Amino acid sequence: MAEHITSLQNAKIKNIVKLQKASERKEQGKFIIEGMREIGLALAAGIKLHSFFLCSEMGYDFPTMQAEVAKYTVSKEVFEKMAYRENSDGCLAVAEIKNCELSEIKLSNNPFIIVLEGIEKPGNLGAILRTADAAQVDAVIICDPKTDIYNPNVVRSSVGCVFTNQVVACTSEEALLFLTKNSISSYAAALTATDYYQNTDMTKSCAIVMGTEADGLSKFWLEKADKQIKIAMRGKIDSLNVSTSCAVLVFEAMRQRGF
Repeated sequence: MAEHITSLQNAKIKNIVKLQKASERKEQGKFIIEGMREIGLALAAGIKLHSFFLCSEMGYDFPTMQAEVAKYTVSKEVFEKMAYRENSDGCLAVAEIKNCELSEIKLSNNPFIIVLEGIEKPGNLGAILRTADAAQVDAVIICDPKTDIYNPNVVRSSVGCVFTNQVVACTSEEALLFLTKNSISSYAAALTATDYYQNTDMTKSCAIVMGTEADGLSKFWLEKADKQIKIAMRGKIDSLNVSTSCAVLVFEAMRQRGF
């Protein structure tokens, strides 16, 4: 029978609030998943849950999960203290961080990869992971990240697609070596490019490389990538939001590949 928690001062509840901080996630090796859909995707991906908290007043019951998962019911007031998003469905889990290495990436016969450099906004990363899932790209490689993959806002904005993709964090040097070893061409999105994305052949093994909105790609990728590409802009601004730009490039590649 699940323990019922009604105190806002309960140590387990206080610890969940702590896990909203990157330093605590790193130290404890745990992170938060909020929402039944997201938790279901995590379970399907083999993410190990540590504990599960359910506000039964909000409609759901405990799903099928590993027997060793500690289960708790909480009052609505307690759940609202734990929750980090509005209009939550009353389900929250604490899970163990599962880091994927470059060597563990499973590639298709004709891979397509998204490489992100220095991305710092969790909402942008989450949106890109949704795009990656929709297009079923082989992997998302995050170079020198400014936000961690298991930030609660990444989990939320990706609607759980952080679990449905192969996601790896590494240095730019390691990412380039991985692409080179696997004969994957790299196309850097850059304002300095002279070639447009729609005129670039993305039907063969390739990766698009995206930088931050503020600074774009570093000199490393601008010099080391096989080619620079850009999106034509007709208005007053010179670029799109990075997640929007990524979606444009990814679905052009999918169109070329007969998606």
